[in-house]
Amino acid sequence: MRQAAVPGSGDLAGAPFIISTTEEDLGSPAAESASRPVNRSMHAPEWGMLVALSILWGGSFFFNAIAVKELAPFTTVFLRVGVAALILNAVLPLFGYRLPRAPRIWAVFFGMGLLNNAVPFTLFVWGQTHIASGLASILNATTPLFTVIVAHIFTEDEKLTRNRLLGVLFGFVGVIVMIGPQVLRSLGNDTLAEFACLGAALSYAFAGVFGRRFKRLGVSPVLTATGQVTASAMLLGPVAFIVEQPWAAPVPSLEVIGAVLGLALISTALGYLLYFRLLETAGATNLLLVTFLLPVSSLLLGTLVLGERIVADELLGMALIGAGLLAIDGRGPRLALRWLQG
Repeated sequence: MRQAAVPGSGDLAGAPFIISTTEEDLGSPAAESASRPVNRSMHAPEWGMLVALSILWGGSFFFNAIAVKELAPFTTVFLRVGVAALILNAVLPLFGYRLPRAPRIWAVFFGMGLLNNAVPFTLFVWGQTHIASGLASILNATTPLFTVIVAHIFTEDEKLTRNRLLGVLFGFVGVIVMIGPQVLRSLGNDTLAEFACLGAALSYAFAGVFGRRFKRLGVSPVLTATGQVTASAMLLGPVAFIVEQPWAAPVPSLEVIGAVLGLALISTALGYLLYFRLLETAGATNLLLVTFLLPVSSLLLGTLVLGERIVADELLGMALIGAGLLAIDGRGPRLALRWLQG
């Protein structure tokens, strides 16, 4: 029995944002261009950034498990993106940037904020009120499996190849092994929480493809990260205040305040600076391989700090998902072929 945590790309088809932009519209010193193909294996510097991003994001499950001990889910998510937005807006002038004013660009910020923050953050925080942080992070590792399908449908340069199809099959077998046959027999609180986390992973997949439009618009990663979390805070603030009335709750402990600051600064502000840089150069499918690395850091944090227990089906499921992601990246089959050929 699993141990529960304490409460706590090319464009989308038909998208209307095919626009020309000016430096004044974007608020940046110069619009960045990129010509590197995205349907490829990543280079060493990109893998380095991916590992760094996994460490930053892996901590979010740990911080969530602490924050939701005393904070309601919408309030936790709003504080996460709200504080991150304040931090990024404060440091933006240091990079020589200012936020754009064009309504059409803000429409994209709000779309990205909904898909990449508001929906998945809320689903994961709610899910962690019922399941352990390590299991939540493993379910998050299904994001690339959804991404290869979404990218195949909505992009021209990240099509589903044989290796990627093999990766999808391996990955979904891993999810079935990890969740267990009880999903097919009954729907309980744990199962609903698991499906909530899978829904969050699907939202991340759409966000990865949707966010590729920032590259074409010439919006830099710094501006994209700042605009996205700012839009997310504007979306989530009214929801948190209306639904949960956080002003009536007790003042949180220093431990919870520290967890919120960790979520905002480490997992969100710094994390999204790396996220959008990688999305620009490596593409949605390659970028979201990061979610396989997240369970490693999250499981270690959950085990060492929260005392959560790692069970065999979680390890086996993670191993199968990992094999799938190696196939998606294309390196696994090539390495196997070289080994067989001696």
